[in-house]
Amino acid sequence: MTRMSDPAPHRLCGITWNHTRGLLPLVATAQRYSETHPGVEIIWEKRSLQAFADAPLEKLAESFDLLVIDHPHAGLAAAGGFLVPLDVELPADYLADQSANQVGRSHDTYAYGGHQWALAIDAATPVASWNPEALGRAARQVPKTWGELLLLAETGAVVVPAIPIDSLMNWYALCADIDDSLFAETDHLVEESTGRRALEHLADLVRRCPPSCLERNPIAVYEALCDPSDPAAYCPFAYGYANYAQPGYATARLVFGEPPTAPSGRPLRTTLGGTGLAISAKSPHRALAADYARYVAGAATQSGLYVRAGGQPGHRAAWTDPAASAWTNDYFTATLAALDRAYIRPRFAGYMHFQDEASPVVHRALRGEVSPAQAVREMDAIYKESLRGNPPVEKL
Repeated sequence: MTRMSDPAPHRLCGITWNHTRGLLPLVATAQRYSETHPGVEIIWEKRSLQAFADAPLEKLAESFDLLVIDHPHAGLAAAGGFLVPLDVELPADYLADQSANQVGRSHDTYAYGGHQWALAIDAATPVASWNPEALGRAARQVPKTWGELLLLAETGAVVVPAIPIDSLMNWYALCADIDDSLFAETDHLVEESTGRRALEHLADLVRRCPPSCLERNPIAVYEALCDPSDPAAYCPFAYGYANYAQPGYATARLVFGEPPTAPSGRPLRTTLGGTGLAISAKSPHRALAADYARYVAGAATQSGLYVRAGGQPGHRAAWTDPAASAWTNDYFTATLAALDRAYIRPRFAGYMHFQDEASPVVHRALRGEVSPAQAVREMDAIYKESLRGNPPVEKL
């Protein structure tokens, strides 16, 4: 394993997550950058999604030049000083272009404390997906409303990712449909009636889905939708993976689109995800790393090499490019509106503690081990704990 402590003067090492979408576009961009910059070598290491989430960011920054991060880490980065503020390394006009061409608020989410901590190279939010052949065999139609979704779920055709972290993200979306009280105050997490009702809606849906959904992440859901032996035909919301809409990627080519309307009848605001490319403050090659990051996040790379290598770009040029949309069965065109209205998680320094501790609480409520009201009270206590000793919440 080559780490940044090795003596090679032009070698960078990065850490990303283990999926086609997370790894292959970075390997492709690293290879191409090396071809146009003789003497430069960029090596990408991968970890499972869970291992990636469990590793403290500040520890990873001690071993890698380049880090793929989640935007809620922005507050932690601002407080900890272990990432390079990219506004110091990159031209202002380049960052202005990134902001003007972001998908949803994906670029803005990596700004915190007056600095830009990462470039949005990947954008995602939970969207609907379905296997058109499976739906056709069952003589079913894509549901447009929450009521239609529940009726379809009764047939056994609906799957939803309901592992702890995805359950928390989907709970956020249902809270946001009711009111704006989630994370709005520092003395409580959410209006208790809002949190309880949102959890009741989510539990009502999950109860109608196969029990295996409680152990499935989005990737497992997409694999189930592509499996001809699985009765799954439709998913109302899971973090989108354009790979499954590409020709030849899986045994079926999925179609993606808008989630059903929320219980209120309004468009559902699912929770923004995606990843950003950051640079370790301990890297001895900061300028080189910044130049590579600039290349990866640029419009030409994002709408060309990056998407063709299996990536899901963060630059709007790719999402509005007819060729990229055609390559992905209209994935980008059909889901862009959902990203533009997506709900944004907090980014204060203690947020990741809340996310890690609250996810299992929602999961226990979905399994019927605690009541929705009790789960909301437990999460409220975790929220107050996560705020202790941390700077005030900086909101977009």
